[in-house]
Amino acid sequence: MEFSNKEVRRTEKMKLKRPGLLTQIIIAIVLGIGAGIISPALPVRIFVTFNGLFSEFLAFIIPLIIVGLVAPAIADIGKGAGKMLAVTALLAYAATLFSGFTSYAVGETFFPMLITRDIPLSEISEANGVVPFFTIDIPEPLNVMTALVMAFTLGLGMANLNTSYLKNAFVDFKEIIVKTIQKVILPLLPIYIFGIFFNMTHSGQVFHVLSVFIKIIGIIFILHILLLIFQYVIAGLIAGKNPFRMLANMMPAYFTALGTQSSAATIPVTLKQTVKNGVNEDTAGFVIPLCATIHLSGSTMKIVACALALMMMQGIPYDFKMMSGFIFMLGITMVAAPGVPGGAIMASLGILSSMLGFDDNAQALMIALYIAMDSFGTACNVTGDGALAVIIDRWFRK
Repeated sequence: MEFSNKEVRRTEKMKLKRPGLLTQIIIAIVLGIGAGIISPALPVRIFVTFNGLFSEFLAFIIPLIIVGLVAPAIADIGKGAGKMLAVTALLAYAATLFSGFTSYAVGETFFPMLITRDIPLSEISEANGVVPFFTIDIPEPLNVMTALVMAFTLGLGMANLNTSYLKNAFVDFKEIIVKTIQKVILPLLPIYIFGIFFNMTHSGQVFHVLSVFIKIIGIIFILHILLLIFQYVIAGLIAGKNPFRMLANMMPAYFTALGTQSSAATIPVTLKQTVKNGVNEDTAGFVIPLCATIHLSGSTMKIVACALALMMMQGIPYDFKMMSGFIFMLGITMVAAPGVPGGAIMASLGILSSMLGFDDNAQALMIALYIAMDSFGTACNVTGDGALAVIIDRWFRK
């Protein structure tokens, strides 16, 4: 009887286990394309209505995400000030900026040869004249830039307060935001992506967009590999170690991140392999958890490349000055990303909208593109953390 109960419980767990977010997104895209080919206008109108409502909610929640995630993240980074903290934070930010500008340079060089321009994504929501049954306006509680400045101000203020009352309140607020992302936004996201591709197929745009997706994903994957090689070559030159041996030692962390899609969940493996590369245990214990929060070179590379591709595809005007400001701001905004599934793209939606002019459809495609490469970006982030730890250890070792 006991064996039978165990089998029943195991069966129930298998039934309750949901596919991962990436799998859900892929299924949503495939179903959206299939349904869009054969569907009449009425079902499209239903999903146009849902997407309109979900877009309004996203616009409402984005400023709250920025304040709720960025402010306590900056407060955590600012506590326990010390030379190693400052150097690690500056090195991580420099590495993130380097990946962003590298992504921009490669995109400017190769994307024009690969991308079909002037695909009118702004018209996709109309889906050949299909309009929603109704719309609801949900005003934003804060302007996005106001939310960013507020988050930085409050975060730095909390880092220097002698009391923890305000910080504790923001920790609770962060939990509300994280739960909202996990329990509301992410479960509805596949439906939203389904609706976008449903509409695109119905309007005849989907295959142009998919061709761009495939090309961009391939280029970004190659860039991730080259970035890791570059980071470990620099670390090897500074520390006098074999960069490829160090990179090989970090492969367990890389593949763990591929499976978990979480920098935080991979920290124990990253720590172990970093120490195996000869980094002092105390240094690794400080640098690795910190860099899991502030060093997101892989994620930044993806977001910059995807944003540039979509801007080229839509014919949105841009220049180096605009993209530079976006990359500098993105590097700061990324501190809110770790620990939240899809956190990097969620945290960046505000500046994608305010600085690059991305509308709801472009943001939805950014989410789909980003999540399609989420595992590889996370793996690049955590593996690069090991290279930064080697550099910090060399600088501070007596």
